[in-house]
Amino acid sequence: MVKLSVIVPFFNVQTFAPDMLRSLASNSRPDFEFILVDDCSTDLTPEIMENAAHGGLPGSRLVRHERNRGLATARNTGLDVAEGQYITFLDGDDWLAPGYLPQLVAEIERLGVDFVRTDHVQCTGRERVIRRVPHGRRGEVLRPRDAILPAGTSTSVDYPYAWAGAYHRRLLDAGLLHFPDGLRTAEDRPWIWRLHREAESFAALGLLGVFYRRGVATSLTQIGDIRQLDFIRAFDQVITETAEDPRADEFLPKAVRTYCAIISHHLSNSDRFEPAIARRLRSLSAAALRRIPPALLTEALDSMDLDRSLRLRRIRLRNAFRAMRRAGNGGGNGGMVTGDGPTAEGGPTGGGGSAGGGVGDGEVAGGGAVTAGGASADVGATADVGAADVGAADVSESADGAEVAA
Repeated sequence: MVKLSVIVPFFNVQTFAPDMLRSLASNSRPDFEFILVDDCSTDLTPEIMENAAHGGLPGSRLVRHERNRGLATARNTGLDVAEGQYITFLDGDDWLAPGYLPQLVAEIERLGVDFVRTDHVQCTGRERVIRRVPHGRRGEVLRPRDAILPAGTSTSVDYPYAWAGAYHRRLLDAGLLHFPDGLRTAEDRPWIWRLHREAESFAALGLLGVFYRRGVATSLTQIGDIRQLDFIRAFDQVITETAEDPRADEFLPKAVRTYCAIISHHLSNSDRFEPAIARRLRSLSAAALRRIPPALLTEALDSMDLDRSLRLRRIRLRNAFRAMRRAGNGGGNGGMVTGDGPTAEGGPTGGGGSAGGGVGDGEVAGGGAVTAGGASADVGATADVGAADVGAADVSESADGAEVAA
């Protein structure tokens, strides 16, 4: 019986693949399998992996995509063929400490939980920084739902790295381990929220062994293209699914606050995008803010620091004024602006989506409409920025663009 399945998606990592494969070899056991998923690489990576699968790495097998489908789908491909009692992940440009995987399996077996989360080492050039699971109690069996809150500080759902842990097969059988298909970035966000809402037990471990490589030129986090905008679709899914939870009133403020923080982060770094993509970012961000229930959005903005709050309030106000202008020029529509109107940037709506599709520029939360009167009231409500905006959680870059830190 296979004890552990290690799923390794990769795309064009020929520079780092040898280190990754050596680290897997230093963790191999007869009951471990290594599933190497080639997401249609165009460099020498497939040949390197082919050699590993044909004897270079015991227990490995190679699965190939005929076209590039993104990290989320590559992980799902690995999950579909995994045979292990436990499952973990590793990205193709990262590596493991010798003996880490046997320790990981021993801990999850000892605790008998659905999943465990581990610390990791972030590597940027020669710099090494330890990143901790944002949960202080180590080695204790806990309820995942109890680790979602509080809203105003970093918690386990703000530590979304799939490779920082191990997961019992019963989660896979229950449909909790697959990622949103086609997402190119932020794919871990809906995944970690669902895991914490629906799994029964977990534990945080003080176990170091994953080395996460940052600043890689070919990494999507370093490339300012339209795929980065998939974070909108990812967080829309977080909000939609969390809204259906019995504790939605408690959990949604946390989800909305995180969403707003990451929108602000991307807007503050919009100069790394081409102008057309930067405009698309602003348009999608404005549409996302419109979809958030107004009371939750106001609460989130009031809790943020001044710079981030003002950044989001400005884009919100700009679109409110444009909505009023459109309503004034529409004639005979009672002053109503629906989701079928133009975007904040003057582009078409309804048919447009994010890089992964599914996020229309003109969508409004709950299928409702923004009236001219509502927009006017919103202007008055958001123009006043007080001291309550100061002291929100900091935002720093992470695997999908930003994470909320304490």
